Amino acid sequence: MDTILVVNAGSSSLKFEVFSVTDDLNSLLEGQMEGIGSAPHLRIKDRDGRVLAEHTHASADVPDLPSAILRVGAWLRDQHEGDLVAVGHRVVHGGPDYDRPVLVNEQIVSDLERYVPLAPLHQPHNLTAIRAVIDRRPDLPQVACFDTSFHRNHSPVTSHYAIPEHFFAEGVRRYGFHGLSYEYVAGRLREVAPSVAGGKLIVAHLGNGASLCAISGGRSIESTFGFTALDGIPMGARCGQIDPGVLLYLLQQKGMSADEVQDLLYKESGLKGLSGVSNDVRALLSSEDPRAAFALEHFVHRIGLHAGMLAAALGGLDAFVFTAGIGENSPDMRARVAARLEWLGARIDPVRNAAGALDVAASDSAVRLYVVPTDEELMIARHTMALLRGG
Repeated sequence: MDTILVVNAGSSSLKFEVFSVTDDLNSLLEGQMEGIGSAPHLRIKDRDGRVLAEHTHASADVPDLPSAILRVGAWLRDQHEGDLVAVGHRVVHGGPDYDRPVLVNEQIVSDLERYVPLAPLHQPHNLTAIRAVIDRRPDLPQVACFDTSFHRNHSPVTSHYAIPEHFFAEGVRRYGFHGLSYEYVAGRLREVAPSVAGGKLIVAHLGNGASLCAISGGRSIESTFGFTALDGIPMGARCGQIDPGVLLYLLQQKGMSADEVQDLLYKESGLKGLSGVSNDVRALLSSEDPRAAFALEHFVHRIGLHAGMLAAALGGLDAFVFTAGIGENSPDMRARVAARLEWLGARIDPVRNAAGALDVAASDSAVRLYVVPTDEELMIARHTMALLRGG
């Protein structure tokens, strides 16, 4: 049986999923190596949720991402029946040159390293995983699938910043991210809610990384993300939209270095920075600290503001879709966000919302409200299979 391995590599974790290559891709198993370099723990489950393997390793045995990939690869070779024919990777930033999935080689990996400063939390680890497989299996096809690709049809008016044109030509432009998630959800809506799938939609990818996307006719027309994955609504530990003058102040008046500012904006801001408690919405919801409540209020407030911006870009709104960890699993946060959309005619049904139904809108809601689980790994597997078959 031919299989495709999908890899989503982070700084301290490695997520992966194996799909059988058939006319209709089927997930065979999924797993994650967490705590790489500190307390490595591998857990693998089959398609029915049964645990196939669970191991805790010494930190010296899995000190970095390449060693984690070797451990996972060894388990797959020894324990899993199947002929691996390709590996698909999530790569966050494709820059101005890569607007669709590509078969990777050394030159492409080198090209993509240019965008490490634009996605420092993700890009270096995405590329490390690709290089690790090249070193071990140089003849094995690998496909890079970009989070920026889904947004590449934005109009020039949407993509430009109001700075001299030569910067745009050099690649300083609004890209948008979470594209694999939005692409999957847009396709899934054609199956589960065809009456609105071709209409004016806002999809809210609400997780530790969070953004909103305006979709019309199944295509992205605007996003809250921009040049980097810092823009838009606040996130777990990322700041979201911020006046550039604040950055100048931190550099010039506070004497912070560029690296210190980068760490502040990516790792110490957002819900974590506002609350001083946690970057996890679950912890904030259960906390009695007033700063936790304030952080959540700010988060919802900014979502509402940006939703209004995207509704203006769309010229109206037919449906609002919740996805990703918070959007899929927190009825409380869905209700809070929906309350901010009441001026657009949105009304949530508390019973259906508590039950996690697909359609959580009240019967008299002018804007439909949906909860659609995302599946970026399946989207990557589809792109990988299409390229293998010459698509």
